[in-house]
Amino acid sequence: MKRSYIWLICLVVCIAFISLLYLQGRYAKEMIRMRQEQFDENVWRSLDQASRDLEKAETFRYLQKVLNQHDNGKTKMVHPDSLRITHILPLDTLSPNRRSMPLGSLTMSKYNRLAETISNLQKQAREALIYEQGVLDEVIFAVMYTASEQRFQDRLNPAVLDGCLRNALQANGITLPFHFIVYTSDGREVYRCEDYTEEGIDPSYQQALFRSDPMGQMGTVVVHFPDQKQFIMGVASYVAPAMGFTIILLITSLITIYLVVRQKRISEMKNDFVHNMTHEFKTPISTISIAAQMLADKSVNKSEETYERLGNVIDGETRRLRYQVEKVLQMSLFDNNNIALKMQELDANEITENVVDTFSLKVTQSGGTLDMKLEAFNPFINADEMHFTNVIFNLLDNAFKYRREDEPLAIQVRTYNQGETHFCISISDNGIGIGKDDLKRIFDKFYRVHTGDKHNVKGFGLGLAYVQKMVELHHGTIKATSEPGKGTKFTITIPLSQD
Repeated sequence: MKRSYIWLICLVVCIAFISLLYLQGRYAKEMIRMRQEQFDENVWRSLDQASRDLEKAETFRYLQKVLNQHDNGKTKMVHPDSLRITHILPLDTLSPNRRSMPLGSLTMSKYNRLAETISNLQKQAREALIYEQGVLDEVIFAVMYTASEQRFQDRLNPAVLDGCLRNALQANGITLPFHFIVYTSDGREVYRCEDYTEEGIDPSYQQALFRSDPMGQMGTVVVHFPDQKQFIMGVASYVAPAMGFTIILLITSLITIYLVVRQKRISEMKNDFVHNMTHEFKTPISTISIAAQMLADKSVNKSEETYERLGNVIDGETRRLRYQVEKVLQMSLFDNNNIALKMQELDANEITENVVDTFSLKVTQSGGTLDMKLEAFNPFINADEMHFTNVIFNLLDNAFKYRREDEPLAIQVRTYNQGETHFCISISDNGIGIGKDDLKRIFDKFYRVHTGDKHNVKGFGLGLAYVQKMVELHHGTIKATSEPGKGTKFTITIPLSQD
């Protein structure tokens, strides 16, 4: 599968999951909005009902008081003369001509007079009932007027108000704990519930009390619910798990796609490795084969000098082949952490100088220069001599391989101390450089920087991976900086040996 197809699939998957998350978020937001509106509506309805219940309770209380006073002969509170109440005559006094007559002696005229009398009695009874109802209304009005003449704080019964609020809220399906404060019309606090707290005070709900009274006799109750926000947001708990699983699926899909891309890249690098290994092995094997054929060919006169030259060729190519095999085996050992280092205190300046002296001949023969500055005042480190030597040699060999053809190679090697705890060595060149994308992957196994039309750079892509692994085993760090066309610089930092 082409890499572009993989990235296209990744893009489609990301868009699908992001869209799904967006829809789930919109759904959760809409559910929260609807629940908030429903809660507000139930609260306002409850407060209105509580206000009405409070007025009914007050009316009932005053009526009960009037009845109790009437039963005790105390009618000072509501005087009959002030209400213009007249006594209603009994029904038997409204028909003075009524008398009993035997049913058998009734004539038609007498029967009609009897029916008329009964009709008049019913009419008088209805009028008496209406009159009594009007009197009762006047009594209630007088009671309420008497109550409204009192101060608001004297009329308010906090226990009754608390009960009215609680019953009204429960009737509308709200069982959350609540707190309330009561104010007069001019904003003075009259009462607050005993367990009052300002937690969750925003938002709060206001309701007027005794709304039918004059403005100065009215009051206001302010109610808030400490757990309102948790109650409203609780609806999102149904959507949160779905969003969580969606995010997990998105992350899992991205990781899967990343592993596919990585596996594809590793497969490509392994293919390159097999190709390069085949080429690297094929050359010495072919040379050894040709030399062996010449030695076995009896038709060719072979002098002692010829034998020596062919033997040197076979020996050199054999050592070259063994070196390539050892590099592959070493990386296998590093993967299994089976490498055993022979750590000892070494003079890093001395080792660096020996490697540079050995490699300088190769550089000067190509027309380049190799400068060395040993500025480390404390060069003693704990290291494996062979592997530390190989690290420096591999970096110098890399600089030589990736040199520019249009300009003589110039390599600079410098050692110095970082504070009093670390030894540093930097190797810089003026070669072809490394691009940003390649710079991130140069320490990966089998990865080789593309050199364009230049095909004479050989190797397995294991050199820098070996260098990084060895530096890490020496508890150090390696950093690479480069710019295409201007060269590359590697800096190794290793802890100094502790006396």
